[in-house]
Amino acid sequence: MYKLLLLILMSLLYMTLYALQTDEEIALHTLFQGKHGLNAAVHAAAQQIDQQKLAEGIHSIDETEAEKAALTYLRSNLRLDGNNDPLPDTFYQSRVEVLYFQVVNENEAFPYTFIHPLYGYMTTLEQPGVIMIIRLEFPRTYSVLQPISWTIKAAAELVI
Repeated sequence: MYKLLLLILMSLLYMTLYALQTDEEIALHTLFQGKHGLNAAVHAAAQQIDQQKLAEGIHSIDETEAEKAALTYLRSNLRLDGNNDPLPDTFYQSRVEVLYFQVVNENEAFPYTFIHPLYGYMTTLEQPGVIMIIRLEFPRTYSVLQPISWTIKAAAELVI
């Protein structure tokens, strides 16, 4: 009888460990997917050249077009709607927050070192570029892990 009880308890322990490992693995894939989506967004934003300034020989990024491109790519890659809420039948369950967006243009001295103490982010840009920080929450598969929220950061430079 005690062996049957031990078998049931060990089965519960193994199933809990399996759920924990599954949640951790899916969480890492979610983080990587968010990071890749953000990287694509800032790279797209950094390529929005200001055509009028380029005609004058100045390499600059069009700020309004950069922000539009960044949000378009972020929403496309993470499958979000116009309010950054997840589309129906997608993995995410909560809104993706854009915490910070900045275009660094030719009016700064390069190399430009950006430091954001609140989010713990530091990067150096050698030419005009875009910096973006988002918050992404992990929709847990099982209830084994505590809720996870990441602050994902990325920067990209204008490719000349």
